[in-house]
Amino acid sequence: MSQPRLLPRLRREPIYIGTIMSPSANVSAVKSVRKSIRKHLMLAFLATFLLPVLLGAGALAYRGGPTHWSEWDRTVTSRLPQASDYPQARILVMSGRTRGWKGVVAVHSWIVVKGENERNWRRYDVAGWGSPVRLNWWPPDLWFGERGQVIVDISGPRAQALIPRVDAAIKSYKYSHDGDYRIWPGPNSNTFVATVLRAVPEVEATLPANAIGRDFRPWPYFGWTDSGTGVEANLWGVLCVKLGWVEGLEVNVLGLVAGLDLRNPALKVPGFGHVGWPQETATAAPRLVK
Repeated sequence: MSQPRLLPRLRREPIYIGTIMSPSANVSAVKSVRKSIRKHLMLAFLATFLLPVLLGAGALAYRGGPTHWSEWDRTVTSRLPQASDYPQARILVMSGRTRGWKGVVAVHSWIVVKGENERNWRRYDVAGWGSPVRLNWWPPDLWFGERGQVIVDISGPRAQALIPRVDAAIKSYKYSHDGDYRIWPGPNSNTFVATVLRAVPEVEATLPANAIGRDFRPWPYFGWTDSGTGVEANLWGVLCVKLGWVEGLEVNVLGLVAGLDLRNPALKVPGFGHVGWPQETATAAPRLVK
């Protein structure tokens, strides 16, 4: 006789703990995620870097477009006193919108110097033709019928102490020959002024975010920012990231800069530059000048 079965026979049913995707489905999901990330990055780039430029170009077009370089307002005159009437030493760094459609995205920068009891202002610009480093090309504080925005204004003994280093940086500027100038990514007028500011980091100044060419370097660079108050990672001025007290947070993509000004709360917007609290003028406090 057969023995009675004490337990019922268990049926071997498959147990599903979770859904297991096939290898091809996994690859498809990864590709979908990557595609979504690329799409969002592209939209962020367009919104952050290109949309402001398009808005600026549209606003200029609505106003009738840029005026010809020769049609500046000649009724605007200098506000600086005659050098002979101003005995103190002084250093000024200024900027103004470039002419033509370039003015949508960029400014031009220059340097003005006067030693103690010198009887003439010395203005230095870099241009794209002829002798690149020009002396007294324009009145000291004017640029095509407009007064320049003052970035640096140092006077008295503080200026006198710094002028020898400023003059040395101007004299040794390496891109001072015909043919050296390049609108993008540099070296250009803003590269020249940024190079001089690097020679006097205790001034703690930086050019406006829309001074295209200021970040140009002939080689990849990682180190201190121009003001010496932060760090910078830079690939030839085409891609650059900065974080510092004076520079704030900046991301440079193809020469267009977006970011935040931490010291003077504001946005840095491509084409528009500084949007928010007015940018502080560097005056080099006495404790910083040795």
